[in-house]
Amino acid sequence: MTALHGLSGAAERARELRDAGASGVFTFEGPHDVFAPLTLASTVGGLDLMTNVAIAFPRNPIHLAHQAIDHQILTQGRFTLGLGTQIRTQIEKRFGADFDRPVERMVELVGALRAIFSTWQTGERLDFRGEFYRHTLMTPTFTPRDNPYGPPPIYVGALGPRLTRATAQHADGLLVMPFGNKKFLHEVTMAAVDKGLAAAGRTRADLAVVPEIIVSVASDTDDDHRATRQLLAFYGSTPAYRPVLDIHGWGDLQPELNALSKQGKWAEMGSLIDDEVLHTIAACGTPTEIADHIRDRVAGISDRICIYQPGPIETDSLAQIVDALRT
Repeated sequence: MTALHGLSGAAERARELRDAGASGVFTFEGPHDVFAPLTLASTVGGLDLMTNVAIAFPRNPIHLAHQAIDHQILTQGRFTLGLGTQIRTQIEKRFGADFDRPVERMVELVGALRAIFSTWQTGERLDFRGEFYRHTLMTPTFTPRDNPYGPPPIYVGALGPRLTRATAQHADGLLVMPFGNKKFLHEVTMAAVDKGLAAAGRTRADLAVVPEIIVSVASDTDDDHRATRQLLAFYGSTPAYRPVLDIHGWGDLQPELNALSKQGKWAEMGSLIDDEVLHTIAACGTPTEIADHIRDRVAGISDRICIYQPGPIETDSLAQIVDALRT
């Protein structure tokens, strides 16, 4: 899968990405609503669609359930609802919503969604009573009746060990954050996954693990991967991502980037991402080199990956990466 950026021409762009070899497209919660581009892309057949991710806590489970079922219907059963917690500052200061106990809140939200989906599928009374969410009324007027595809799977984006364990225990899939590396994925993420699966009596086959990987195709106009360095600097400035840097001994970079971000020195931040950091976190170079990086990074963990760039990927480059991965 690969990223679908923006609203303008979303359907045409999704068709181009499909024809270049993408099995699906995903959106992220950025300058546009996360669902709207997928609504437009749903007119393109043969594509899986996914939110990667919809920020969960500012939304009510009923709203999320309706949006998910509507897209499940539009795609004829090819939609995945990907949810994320975001960080406290963004949730409390940008969205004006509650963030306390995010792991427990996310687990309960997944349970609430499943209860709503079940009521819509079976007609049984809705009776979900939790600490954060309470849903005890569902009348025929508000029940979708034209969904023969069943509820969509629920994936959760996670980085920290507690949320990763909880995702493996309760969700249908884990969306691995794009700011990562092979060592962190294999030694930290998958260790937490195994603990969560064991707690639930599940196996690896019961959980889809979908890494999202930042890619940067070499070009004459950006031969030093400037835009990708800037993106990594933005991610790296966030305290929540410091463990990804710590595992390689680069933890001191995070407060440096954070200090610059607070000063508004966004342009200067990218210069702190040296080649070692760049090539460890992002898959860079030719399409063949990118495919080799991806294959090495996710070997034994996932058969599906999400490709993400600072901006829209050239369709020719995507086609070459897909071809290289297939061979």
